[in-house]
Amino acid sequence: MPKVNPQILSWARESAGLTLEDAAKGIGLGGESAAARLAEMEAGDREPSRPQLLKMADRYRRPLLTFYLPEPPAAPPRTHDFRTLPDREAGAEATVGALVRDVRTRQSLVRGALEDAEEAEIRTFVGSIDPRAGADALAQAMGELLNLDRGGYRQARTIEQAFRILRDAVEAAGVYVLLIGNLGHWTSNLSPGVFRGMALADEVAPFIVVNETDSKAAWPFTLLHELGHILLGQSGISGYDSEQVIERLCDDAAAKFLLGREELQELAGVADLDGLIDQIGVFANARKVSRKMVAYNLLRERLIDAAMYRQLAARFDEDRLEFPRKPAKGAPDYYVVRRHRVGQGLLALVDRMVAGGALTTTKAGKVLGVKPTAIGRMTEQMA
Repeated sequence: MPKVNPQILSWARESAGLTLEDAAKGIGLGGESAAARLAEMEAGDREPSRPQLLKMADRYRRPLLTFYLPEPPAAPPRTHDFRTLPDREAGAEATVGALVRDVRTRQSLVRGALEDAEEAEIRTFVGSIDPRAGADALAQAMGELLNLDRGGYRQARTIEQAFRILRDAVEAAGVYVLLIGNLGHWTSNLSPGVFRGMALADEVAPFIVVNETDSKAAWPFTLLHELGHILLGQSGISGYDSEQVIERLCDDAAAKFLLGREELQELAGVADLDGLIDQIGVFANARKVSRKMVAYNLLRERLIDAAMYRQLAARFDEDRLEFPRKPAKGAPDYYVVRRHRVGQGLLALVDRMVAGGALTTTKAGKVLGVKPTAIGRMTEQMA
């Protein structure tokens, strides 16, 4: 077995956004000298054992073979960043990078399984819209693809149920929708200020990620925004209040899909901030949308000015501060939560592909983000 290049060890840890102390704990090194022992490995003074390398591969989210490369690999082409981040959170970019790699791995495995099973259907809607066509054309394309009854969506009892209706329609069209806000543990939660969603356009296996740490009321708008990127054929990471033209285009299209201009007249002419906040709350709840999304629509239709929008946005952004926090005691069953995060579309696919031999349980575990031994429990309700 070839020796490990110690430069790979430090590169893998740093690119995962981990300090020596965090990494040492994550790979099971104990005692007060744990970080020092890991530093010795990275300096070439101590050789890591095979079990330690396996734990590093898991913790750093890198294939095991990466550690046997002669030198750190060149950085891959960066996923397009549509965000505006005036105040970047320390360590967040490394976490976002690890999340992108994780989802791309899942996407690659799904596409490979579909091709092996000869079920690789070309999704012609991916990249079917030219951004020059404008928000109306993009919103219309969303409507034609999803064939969603907006009335039925609004009649849902809760925002969670409304989101499920929308998510089911997106997955039925052939897009896999994940709810992910961290790297597997609440301590790595990524706030909505870091990213709200991600689109990975692919003609066979398009993926969308919605940041689950965001306010649930924001999930439907984010899902539609990312669907806009898929229809434009673009992969990228989205954030709030970006000034990029493409981001505004996807925001406008999602807004047009969820709300009609005539409805907003109910809120026209309310000049008092607190009064408008109250009315927007009632309006948004009835239509299963976020309050900030309503405020954005009011601005887009010039029913409020930019100063009023900034005041409303500042108040509504408080809703997005649900995380990071520890899961509440008495939280739902582990597998219920995991199924919710990966969605019925991906669960059904994995169940079928494992049964047909196109996916091993090891690869299925990577797709679903669980251990291979948990695949049966994850898909047991699919039969």
